Amino acid sequence: MAQKRTDLERTVEARGQTRDEVLDRNLAELLQETRVVITGVQVLFAFLLTLAFTARFDDLDGFGRTVYTTTLMSTASATLLLIAPVSFHRLLFRQQRKEELVTFADRALLAGLGLLLIGIASAVLLVLDVALGRWPAVVGCAWAVLLGVVVWYVAPLRLRRKRDW
Repeated sequence: MAQKRTDLERTVEARGQTRDEVLDRNLAELLQETRVVITGVQVLFAFLLTLAFTARFDDLDGFGRTVYTTTLMSTASATLLLIAPVSFHRLLFRQQRKEELVTFADRALLAGLGLLLIGIASAVLLVLDVALGRWPAVVGCAWAVLLGVVVWYVAPLRLRRKRDW
């Protein structure tokens, strides 16, 4: 939390804003980011909820059912984490706890994105396993993981590290 406070103070100084103005802007940005990602999570989650009730679901072997379970649970967990800041905000409304809310929302969004990446990759694995076979599915899943890790984590952290130097 000390690092976040340092970042907050640095932003206050650099932008000439009050702490409250910076926290209000940070919260608005986090909520907008959550709105963008939650749509994708909802579509994936809805697909997964209906999949178990299709005729072909019974054709899945043990591997397919394990991948389905992993996909469903990681997507459900991502959904819960991505929605959590809303509940956090509602329960702390008008309690002068915006800094804690922004810190929590930031961490929940990052964790939710990690779980979403697992959900997307395992969904790719499941669908390609049924459509093309096991090895193409593993390759497709590996590609999804690699691409997600690079564009969601490596590239931004690399830019962040350059700025900190």
